[in-house]
Amino acid sequence: MPVVLREAWTTLVPDMNDRHGPLPPLMIALTVVTGLVDAVSYLELGRVFVANMTGNVVFAGFAFAGAPGFSLAASFVALGAFVAGAVAGGRIVHRSHSHRGRMLLHALCAETACVLAALIVTLFSGSPYTGGVRFTLVALLALGLGLQNAVARALAVPDLTTTVLTLTITGIASDGRLAGGPGSKAGRRVLSAAAMMAGALVGAVAVLHGHPILPLLLAVAILALVCLAAYVLAGADAPWARPVVSKRVSSARE
Repeated sequence: MPVVLREAWTTLVPDMNDRHGPLPPLMIALTVVTGLVDAVSYLELGRVFVANMTGNVVFAGFAFAGAPGFSLAASFVALGAFVAGAVAGGRIVHRSHSHRGRMLLHALCAETACVLAALIVTLFSGSPYTGGVRFTLVALLALGLGLQNAVARALAVPDLTTTVLTLTITGIASDGRLAGGPGSKAGRRVLSAAAMMAGALVGAVAVLHGHPILPLLLAVAILALVCLAAYVLAGADAPWARPVVSKRVSSARE
């Protein structure tokens, strides 16, 4: 089996004795969720991201410059709600730090509640989403994705951040043998990019064909399944469940 395919396979069907155990496929699922919700936010809520905050910072700059089609208010609402979600996620991470399965479960239950609330708002408001409904949806979704990012950062599964792909794509190129590197781990990294693209593709097709509720419905379904898996894993006593020790901490101990 080619190296790339083997790396992709071991990401989707990991060795339970590996340092990250069953976490990689769950991170891939959350990456699909990112693509789904950003498709809804950008295409339905007016050029704003709820997961990729780099885009909102750039959009805010465009709005300050007076570029048409960009909302400074929407960018700031997304940024503020995302930060609030990250703070809440950080509190969950620190309280559940001793077990990565419980950490994931607690954070994802909160994220699922946020995305489900957004789905309920869309069901009762109807498209197009304007005014207060628009900002409510931006806030709820950004809050949920802030939670997701906080827990993904704490879990620290290599190359599976669930949102940021710039460094992942850079790693494919700069770590490869063409660049004189040891190997790019392209299988896992390409799988991560493909997962986000798949979510964005499905979300965009649904929105463009008049089904803006469908991506959020799919996102809630995926989150519910990941929550169920995390519930099962929360009781596991295995090496992967132990917290990741940062390089800074390990260096200090040495």
